[in-house]
Amino acid sequence: MPASLVVWTLTALILVGVLTQKWWEPRLEARGVPVRRWPWRWWLVGYPGTALRIVVTWRRLAYLNHLSVSTSPDRRVIGRDLVVHGQALKPKPPRLTWPMPTATGLTLRVLLHPGQTPAPFYAAARAMEHTWRVHSVRVTSPRRGQVVIEVTARDPLAEDAPSVRSPAPVLLAADVGVSEDGGPWLIDLRRTPHWLVTGATQSGKSSLLAALVLALAPQRVALVGIDCKGGMELGLFGGRLSALAVDRTQALGVLAGVVDEIQARMKWCRSWDKRSVWELPEEQRPVPLVVIVDELAELYLTDGSRESKDEAEQCGTLLLRIAQLGAALGVHLVIAGQRVGSDLGPRVTALRAQLGGRVAHRAHDAASAEMTLGDINPDAVITAQNITEDEQGVAVVAMGGRWMRARSRLVSTSAAVEIGRSDPPQDPFLTQPDPVTFQKGGIAA
Repeated sequence: MPASLVVWTLTALILVGVLTQKWWEPRLEARGVPVRRWPWRWWLVGYPGTALRIVVTWRRLAYLNHLSVSTSPDRRVIGRDLVVHGQALKPKPPRLTWPMPTATGLTLRVLLHPGQTPAPFYAAARAMEHTWRVHSVRVTSPRRGQVVIEVTARDPLAEDAPSVRSPAPVLLAADVGVSEDGGPWLIDLRRTPHWLVTGATQSGKSSLLAALVLALAPQRVALVGIDCKGGMELGLFGGRLSALAVDRTQALGVLAGVVDEIQARMKWCRSWDKRSVWELPEEQRPVPLVVIVDELAELYLTDGSRESKDEAEQCGTLLLRIAQLGAALGVHLVIAGQRVGSDLGPRVTALRAQLGGRVAHRAHDAASAEMTLGDINPDAVITAQNITEDEQGVAVVAMGGRWMRARSRLVSTSAAVEIGRSDPPQDPFLTQPDPVTFQKGGIAA
């Protein structure tokens, strides 16, 4: 009787909610509650079935994947000197908490038996995906004695990221797309100052850079572009950039000017007895500067001539200095390229080590994904290798030892041109107060 009463009560509440939706939905929307973006279909239909399937299949899944343990010994002495070793009977699976729903799936905790480690659960993630019929399963262990299983029921990256972006919560934070949990993909340059973006042609690198510029354009941030493809990509943003180089000769002048700016900011901080520009009073703080480099390899490749080799070596040295010195001075690097390996030059490996944020799009070979994500997490490398050609814009994002899948939003050419009509912030440089064009050997207004 009590069970049937609960069922009838829930059914009545759902029916009343559906019939009165036209009354309460606009009122909640007016109060800032995004009712229409809530995953009602998943919560009411998908979640109950998936949660029930997890609970019903957990015991057998744990047994088949060696997640269960037995309190009985697995060795038995027969006679005086014979020991028989085998699998103990009646293993007991670890206790599972009730799955809690999220926007795109559900999450649950497993309480480990004494002596268990998370390693078998990591290995069983694929088995969980097939048993529970979900898109993906990620296993983590944030606390001793516990394992957290995050289930994604459907791929939120299967569709293009919405064109509407949320406003930046803080300066230098950019909403560039959607993450695998359905939330916004934020690139926060204050937390992770420098980023490396890799991927094959038509994988989504340029789209990500465009989304980054789109998100930073309304902020009081100076943007400097280096696009050695003749400015075909970054050139669309035109007047919003404080400087733009379209070949390596111009890039050398841009990078030299940025290093001069770093030196000037060091002197400015010393005059205030501060160790960072972020410790300065806001009215005395220099404008943050973001250097965006598209196709890094063009700065390192040479034709064999002495002049070409010298230019490539100078570019490598200047980039490394910016990466090493710029973070505390409000100067940030975002570097994109198909491959960022030691084959480009002796300083590329040192530069890559300074880029804490990593974004790996689809690559043609395993080595490219390994170069980008190998020192972060081996599982991230495998995930990046599984990105298909149909998933343009999808990438694996790694920072601070954590990684996730995400998809950047597509920026139309008309939107890029509209951004290009806006103006850069006033006085972005201590070394040159007006918007500038850098040239080889110095800066020219």
